[in-house]
Parts: sequence; C-alpha cells; structure tokens
Amino acid sequence: MARPTRFRASVVAALVGALALLSAACTPGSENAAAPPPTDRAVQTDVAALGPVTLTVWDQEVRGGQNEQMEQLNAAFHQRYPNVTIERVSRSFDDLATTLRLAISGNDAPDVVQANNGRADMGAFVAAGQLLPLRPWAQAYGWDERYPASVRQYVSYTPDGKVFGEGEVYGLPQVGEVVGIYYNPAELQRLGIAVPSTWEEFEAALAAGRAAGAVPMQLGNLESWPALHVLGTVQDQLVPAEQVTDLAFGRDGASWTTPENTQAAQKIAEWARAGYFNDGVNGVDNDQAWQAFARGESPFLIGGTWLAPDLAAAMGPNVRFMPPPPPAGRPVSATGGTGLPFSITTGSDAPDAAAAYLDFITSPDAMRVLTETGNLPVAGTAQQQPPAGLSQDVFAAFAAVADGGQLLPYLDYATPTMADTMGAALQDLLAGQQTPEQFLATVQADYTAFVDQNG
Repeated sequence: MARPTRFRASVVAALVGALALLSAACTPGSENAAAPPPTDRAVQTDVAALGPVTLTVWDQEVRGGQNEQMEQLNAAFHQRYPNVTIERVSRSFDDLATTLRLAISGNDAPDVVQANNGRADMGAFVAAGQLLPLRPWAQAYGWDERYPASVRQYVSYTPDGKVFGEGEVYGLPQVGEVVGIYYNPAELQRLGIAVPSTWEEFEAALAAGRAAGAVPMQLGNLESWPALHVLGTVQDQLVPAEQVTDLAFGRDGASWTTPENTQAAQKIAEWARAGYFNDGVNGVDNDQAWQAFARGESPFLIGGTWLAPDLAAAMGPNVRFMPPPPPAGRPVSATGGTGLPFSITTGSDAPDAAAAYLDFITSPDAMRVLTETGNLPVAGTAQQQPPAGLSQDVFAAFAAVADGGQLLPYLDYATPTMADTMGAALQDLLAGQQTPEQFLATVQADYTAFVDQNG
C-alpha cells in the first residue's frame, strides 16, 4: 500500500524544477503523459543465450525474513544463470518511495523495481510510459495461471494510468498481505481479558485494558500511513464492502460522507479520546510502535502481516495474529491484497533477463522459500506448510479473509494524492484538531477533484 514520506538545502533548489516537470509527466491523465509501451514483442526465455547481463534490482525487502528470502532467491537465480549478475539496491519502504520516482525517470534507470501498486506510484509510472506491460512474458511463462484475476486486478492499469484494476498487468507480487490484529496472550492473561472473537468483544477488551491501567493498543503514526490501516480496520467492520471497494478504486459515484463512514471516523476519534492508543502517536514512528508492542507495553497492535517475521523473532510464542473479529452476523473483513509488486522499467536494456528474474522469484519454488523465511506467499498459499505459531496464524487469517470473507483494498489507492491527504487529515483527527465530519470533508474534496478530472 502507499505509505508516503516527506531531501538537503543545497539540493532542493536543483530538484524543484525537475520534480515539477516529472510530476506533470507522471500524473495519470496528464497531457504530458508518454505514449504507452507496446504490449506485443518477441520474447527470449533462453537466459543463457543472452550473454553477460547485469540486472539492477531495487527492492524494499529490508526486514529480517523479507531480506532473507531475497538473498536466498538472488543467490539461487545467479547459480542457475551465472551469466546474469544482480546488483541489488535495497531501501526501506519510505526511502524507496522518496527516491524511486527520480531513479526511474533517469538515463540509468534500474531494470527491476518494486513499485507501490497505488495511483501515485505505479499508476503514475504507467501513465508516463516508465513501466513495461508484462503481457508478452505472461504468455510465455504462464503468469495468468499463476495469478488469479483477483490478484491481477491489484497490478493492472489501463495504459493511460487512469483506471486501476483493469487493463494490462504491470507487476508481479511475491507476497499476500492482510491487516489484522496482533495480540500478546500473556499480557491479555495478566489483564484478565479473553481473546476477542467478535468486534464487540474486541472493543470491550480495549475498554477493559484501559480500565486496568494499560495502554490497550500501540500506534506509531509519524509517517502518517499507519493510521490508514487502523481506519481501514474499523471501516471494514462498519461500512458495506462494496462501498469500501468503490472508494478505494476511485470509482465515480462513491462518497466518503456517508453515515457508515462517519461512524468509522467517529470511532477512531473516540478511541483516541479514551486513551486506547499510546501518548503522542503522531510523534512515534511505526517501528517504535511495533517494538513497544514487542516489549509487552500493550496487548494489541493493528498492523500488516509484513511485521510477522520481526515480531516472531522478538516475541517467540508471546505473539499471535488474527483477522479483525467481525461484528456478530457479518463476514470476516480486512484490508489487504498484495505486497509491492516487482516491475520492469522501460529503461531496462535487458527486459528478457528481467522477466526471467520476475518469473524465478515468484515461482512455486520461490513460494516455498517465502514460507520458510516467515513470509506469506500470494500464489500457491494453500500448498504451503507454515511452521506452527505466528506463521500459521498469518496463513489462516489470509485464507479466512481471501477465501471465505472480504479482502478489501487499501484506502490510499483511491487517488494519486489520497495517501498524503488522508494521512495528514488522520493525524489531525487523532490529535483532536479535526472533527470526524471535517476529516471526511477533507478526504471527499480530494476524491471529488480526482474523479471529476479523471472522468
């Protein structure tokens, strides 16, 4: 999902003009959008016949299990294809978001990049003609069979970048994601609180934890995107699934200012006023929050499955995971989809080698490596054997939501600017500087402006 960030006085002036031009060129629907790359081309799948190749790969797989699986797969790829050297540039999610836009537009663009699915990143890169549509290689390697339509929609755009969820495929994800609730069984037992099985019980557990003098839930919202996950979790329990989907994909006719969305925003404000979060959430970063949870400072943490390897390493059996327990009578619903997909840039001088790399790191063998390193593979999930404990919880949660429940898109997919708009407005909502109604009006103004322009 898109998680925005906020470069040095001597450099800023030189970058302002370039960024302005780039922004115009990269905005979906912009008059300056580049002609889309062709969707048909001859494909070479005999990697050895390509001769010596150096592939520059930019990724954000920096956490423990994430980095481990990339190191293993890169080494295995080079062993199979010794003529291909991989130059890996690994950056945190936020650093990648800051630097990728400039790198991908330069004369020496990386060959393979992890580009956020959202409109502000992948959508903008597609509109500017900076990513290759993958249809030729999908046909050669059988990727349509590997990835069902429900997954392909998260990496699909029309060539002008305007319509998300349809058109050409521009990336391949490795992992599935679901945002749920981490909990500390020992801390719940100390507080005399049972593991909740419904949304009503979850809210009661928060209240009981607070009444017992505990901080019920950790949240680090300095980067502003983590609160989107909290809002999404609440919204998924209170708002009809079709409303959430229409809003997240930026469809005409959807509205943020509905009674159900108002109820969700009010709930976030109520939780903040009641002290359900740690103090100063807007001054605490996401890593600090999960680390505080890992130290036992709260019984609950709302977060994505990408945190599982680090939390398991830090907490062992004292951490479990569940999808948000639904209100009585409703199906289990959670925010999620895919991790950041791997894409091929139009600046790559070795797209066939890059496509072979994408095929390798998303193959059935790669899915087994992902499982062994504590990650959640997005393809062939049911065929994997996760270890007992947290990994098993994560696999079960993803299956429950994706197969029998409602897996709903990230909210910042809606518009190119929604991550920044909603992130800042949620900071204000949590700080009591905006009412729920003002928060929703701010978000709706961004949404309406985009839908009107994009129509």
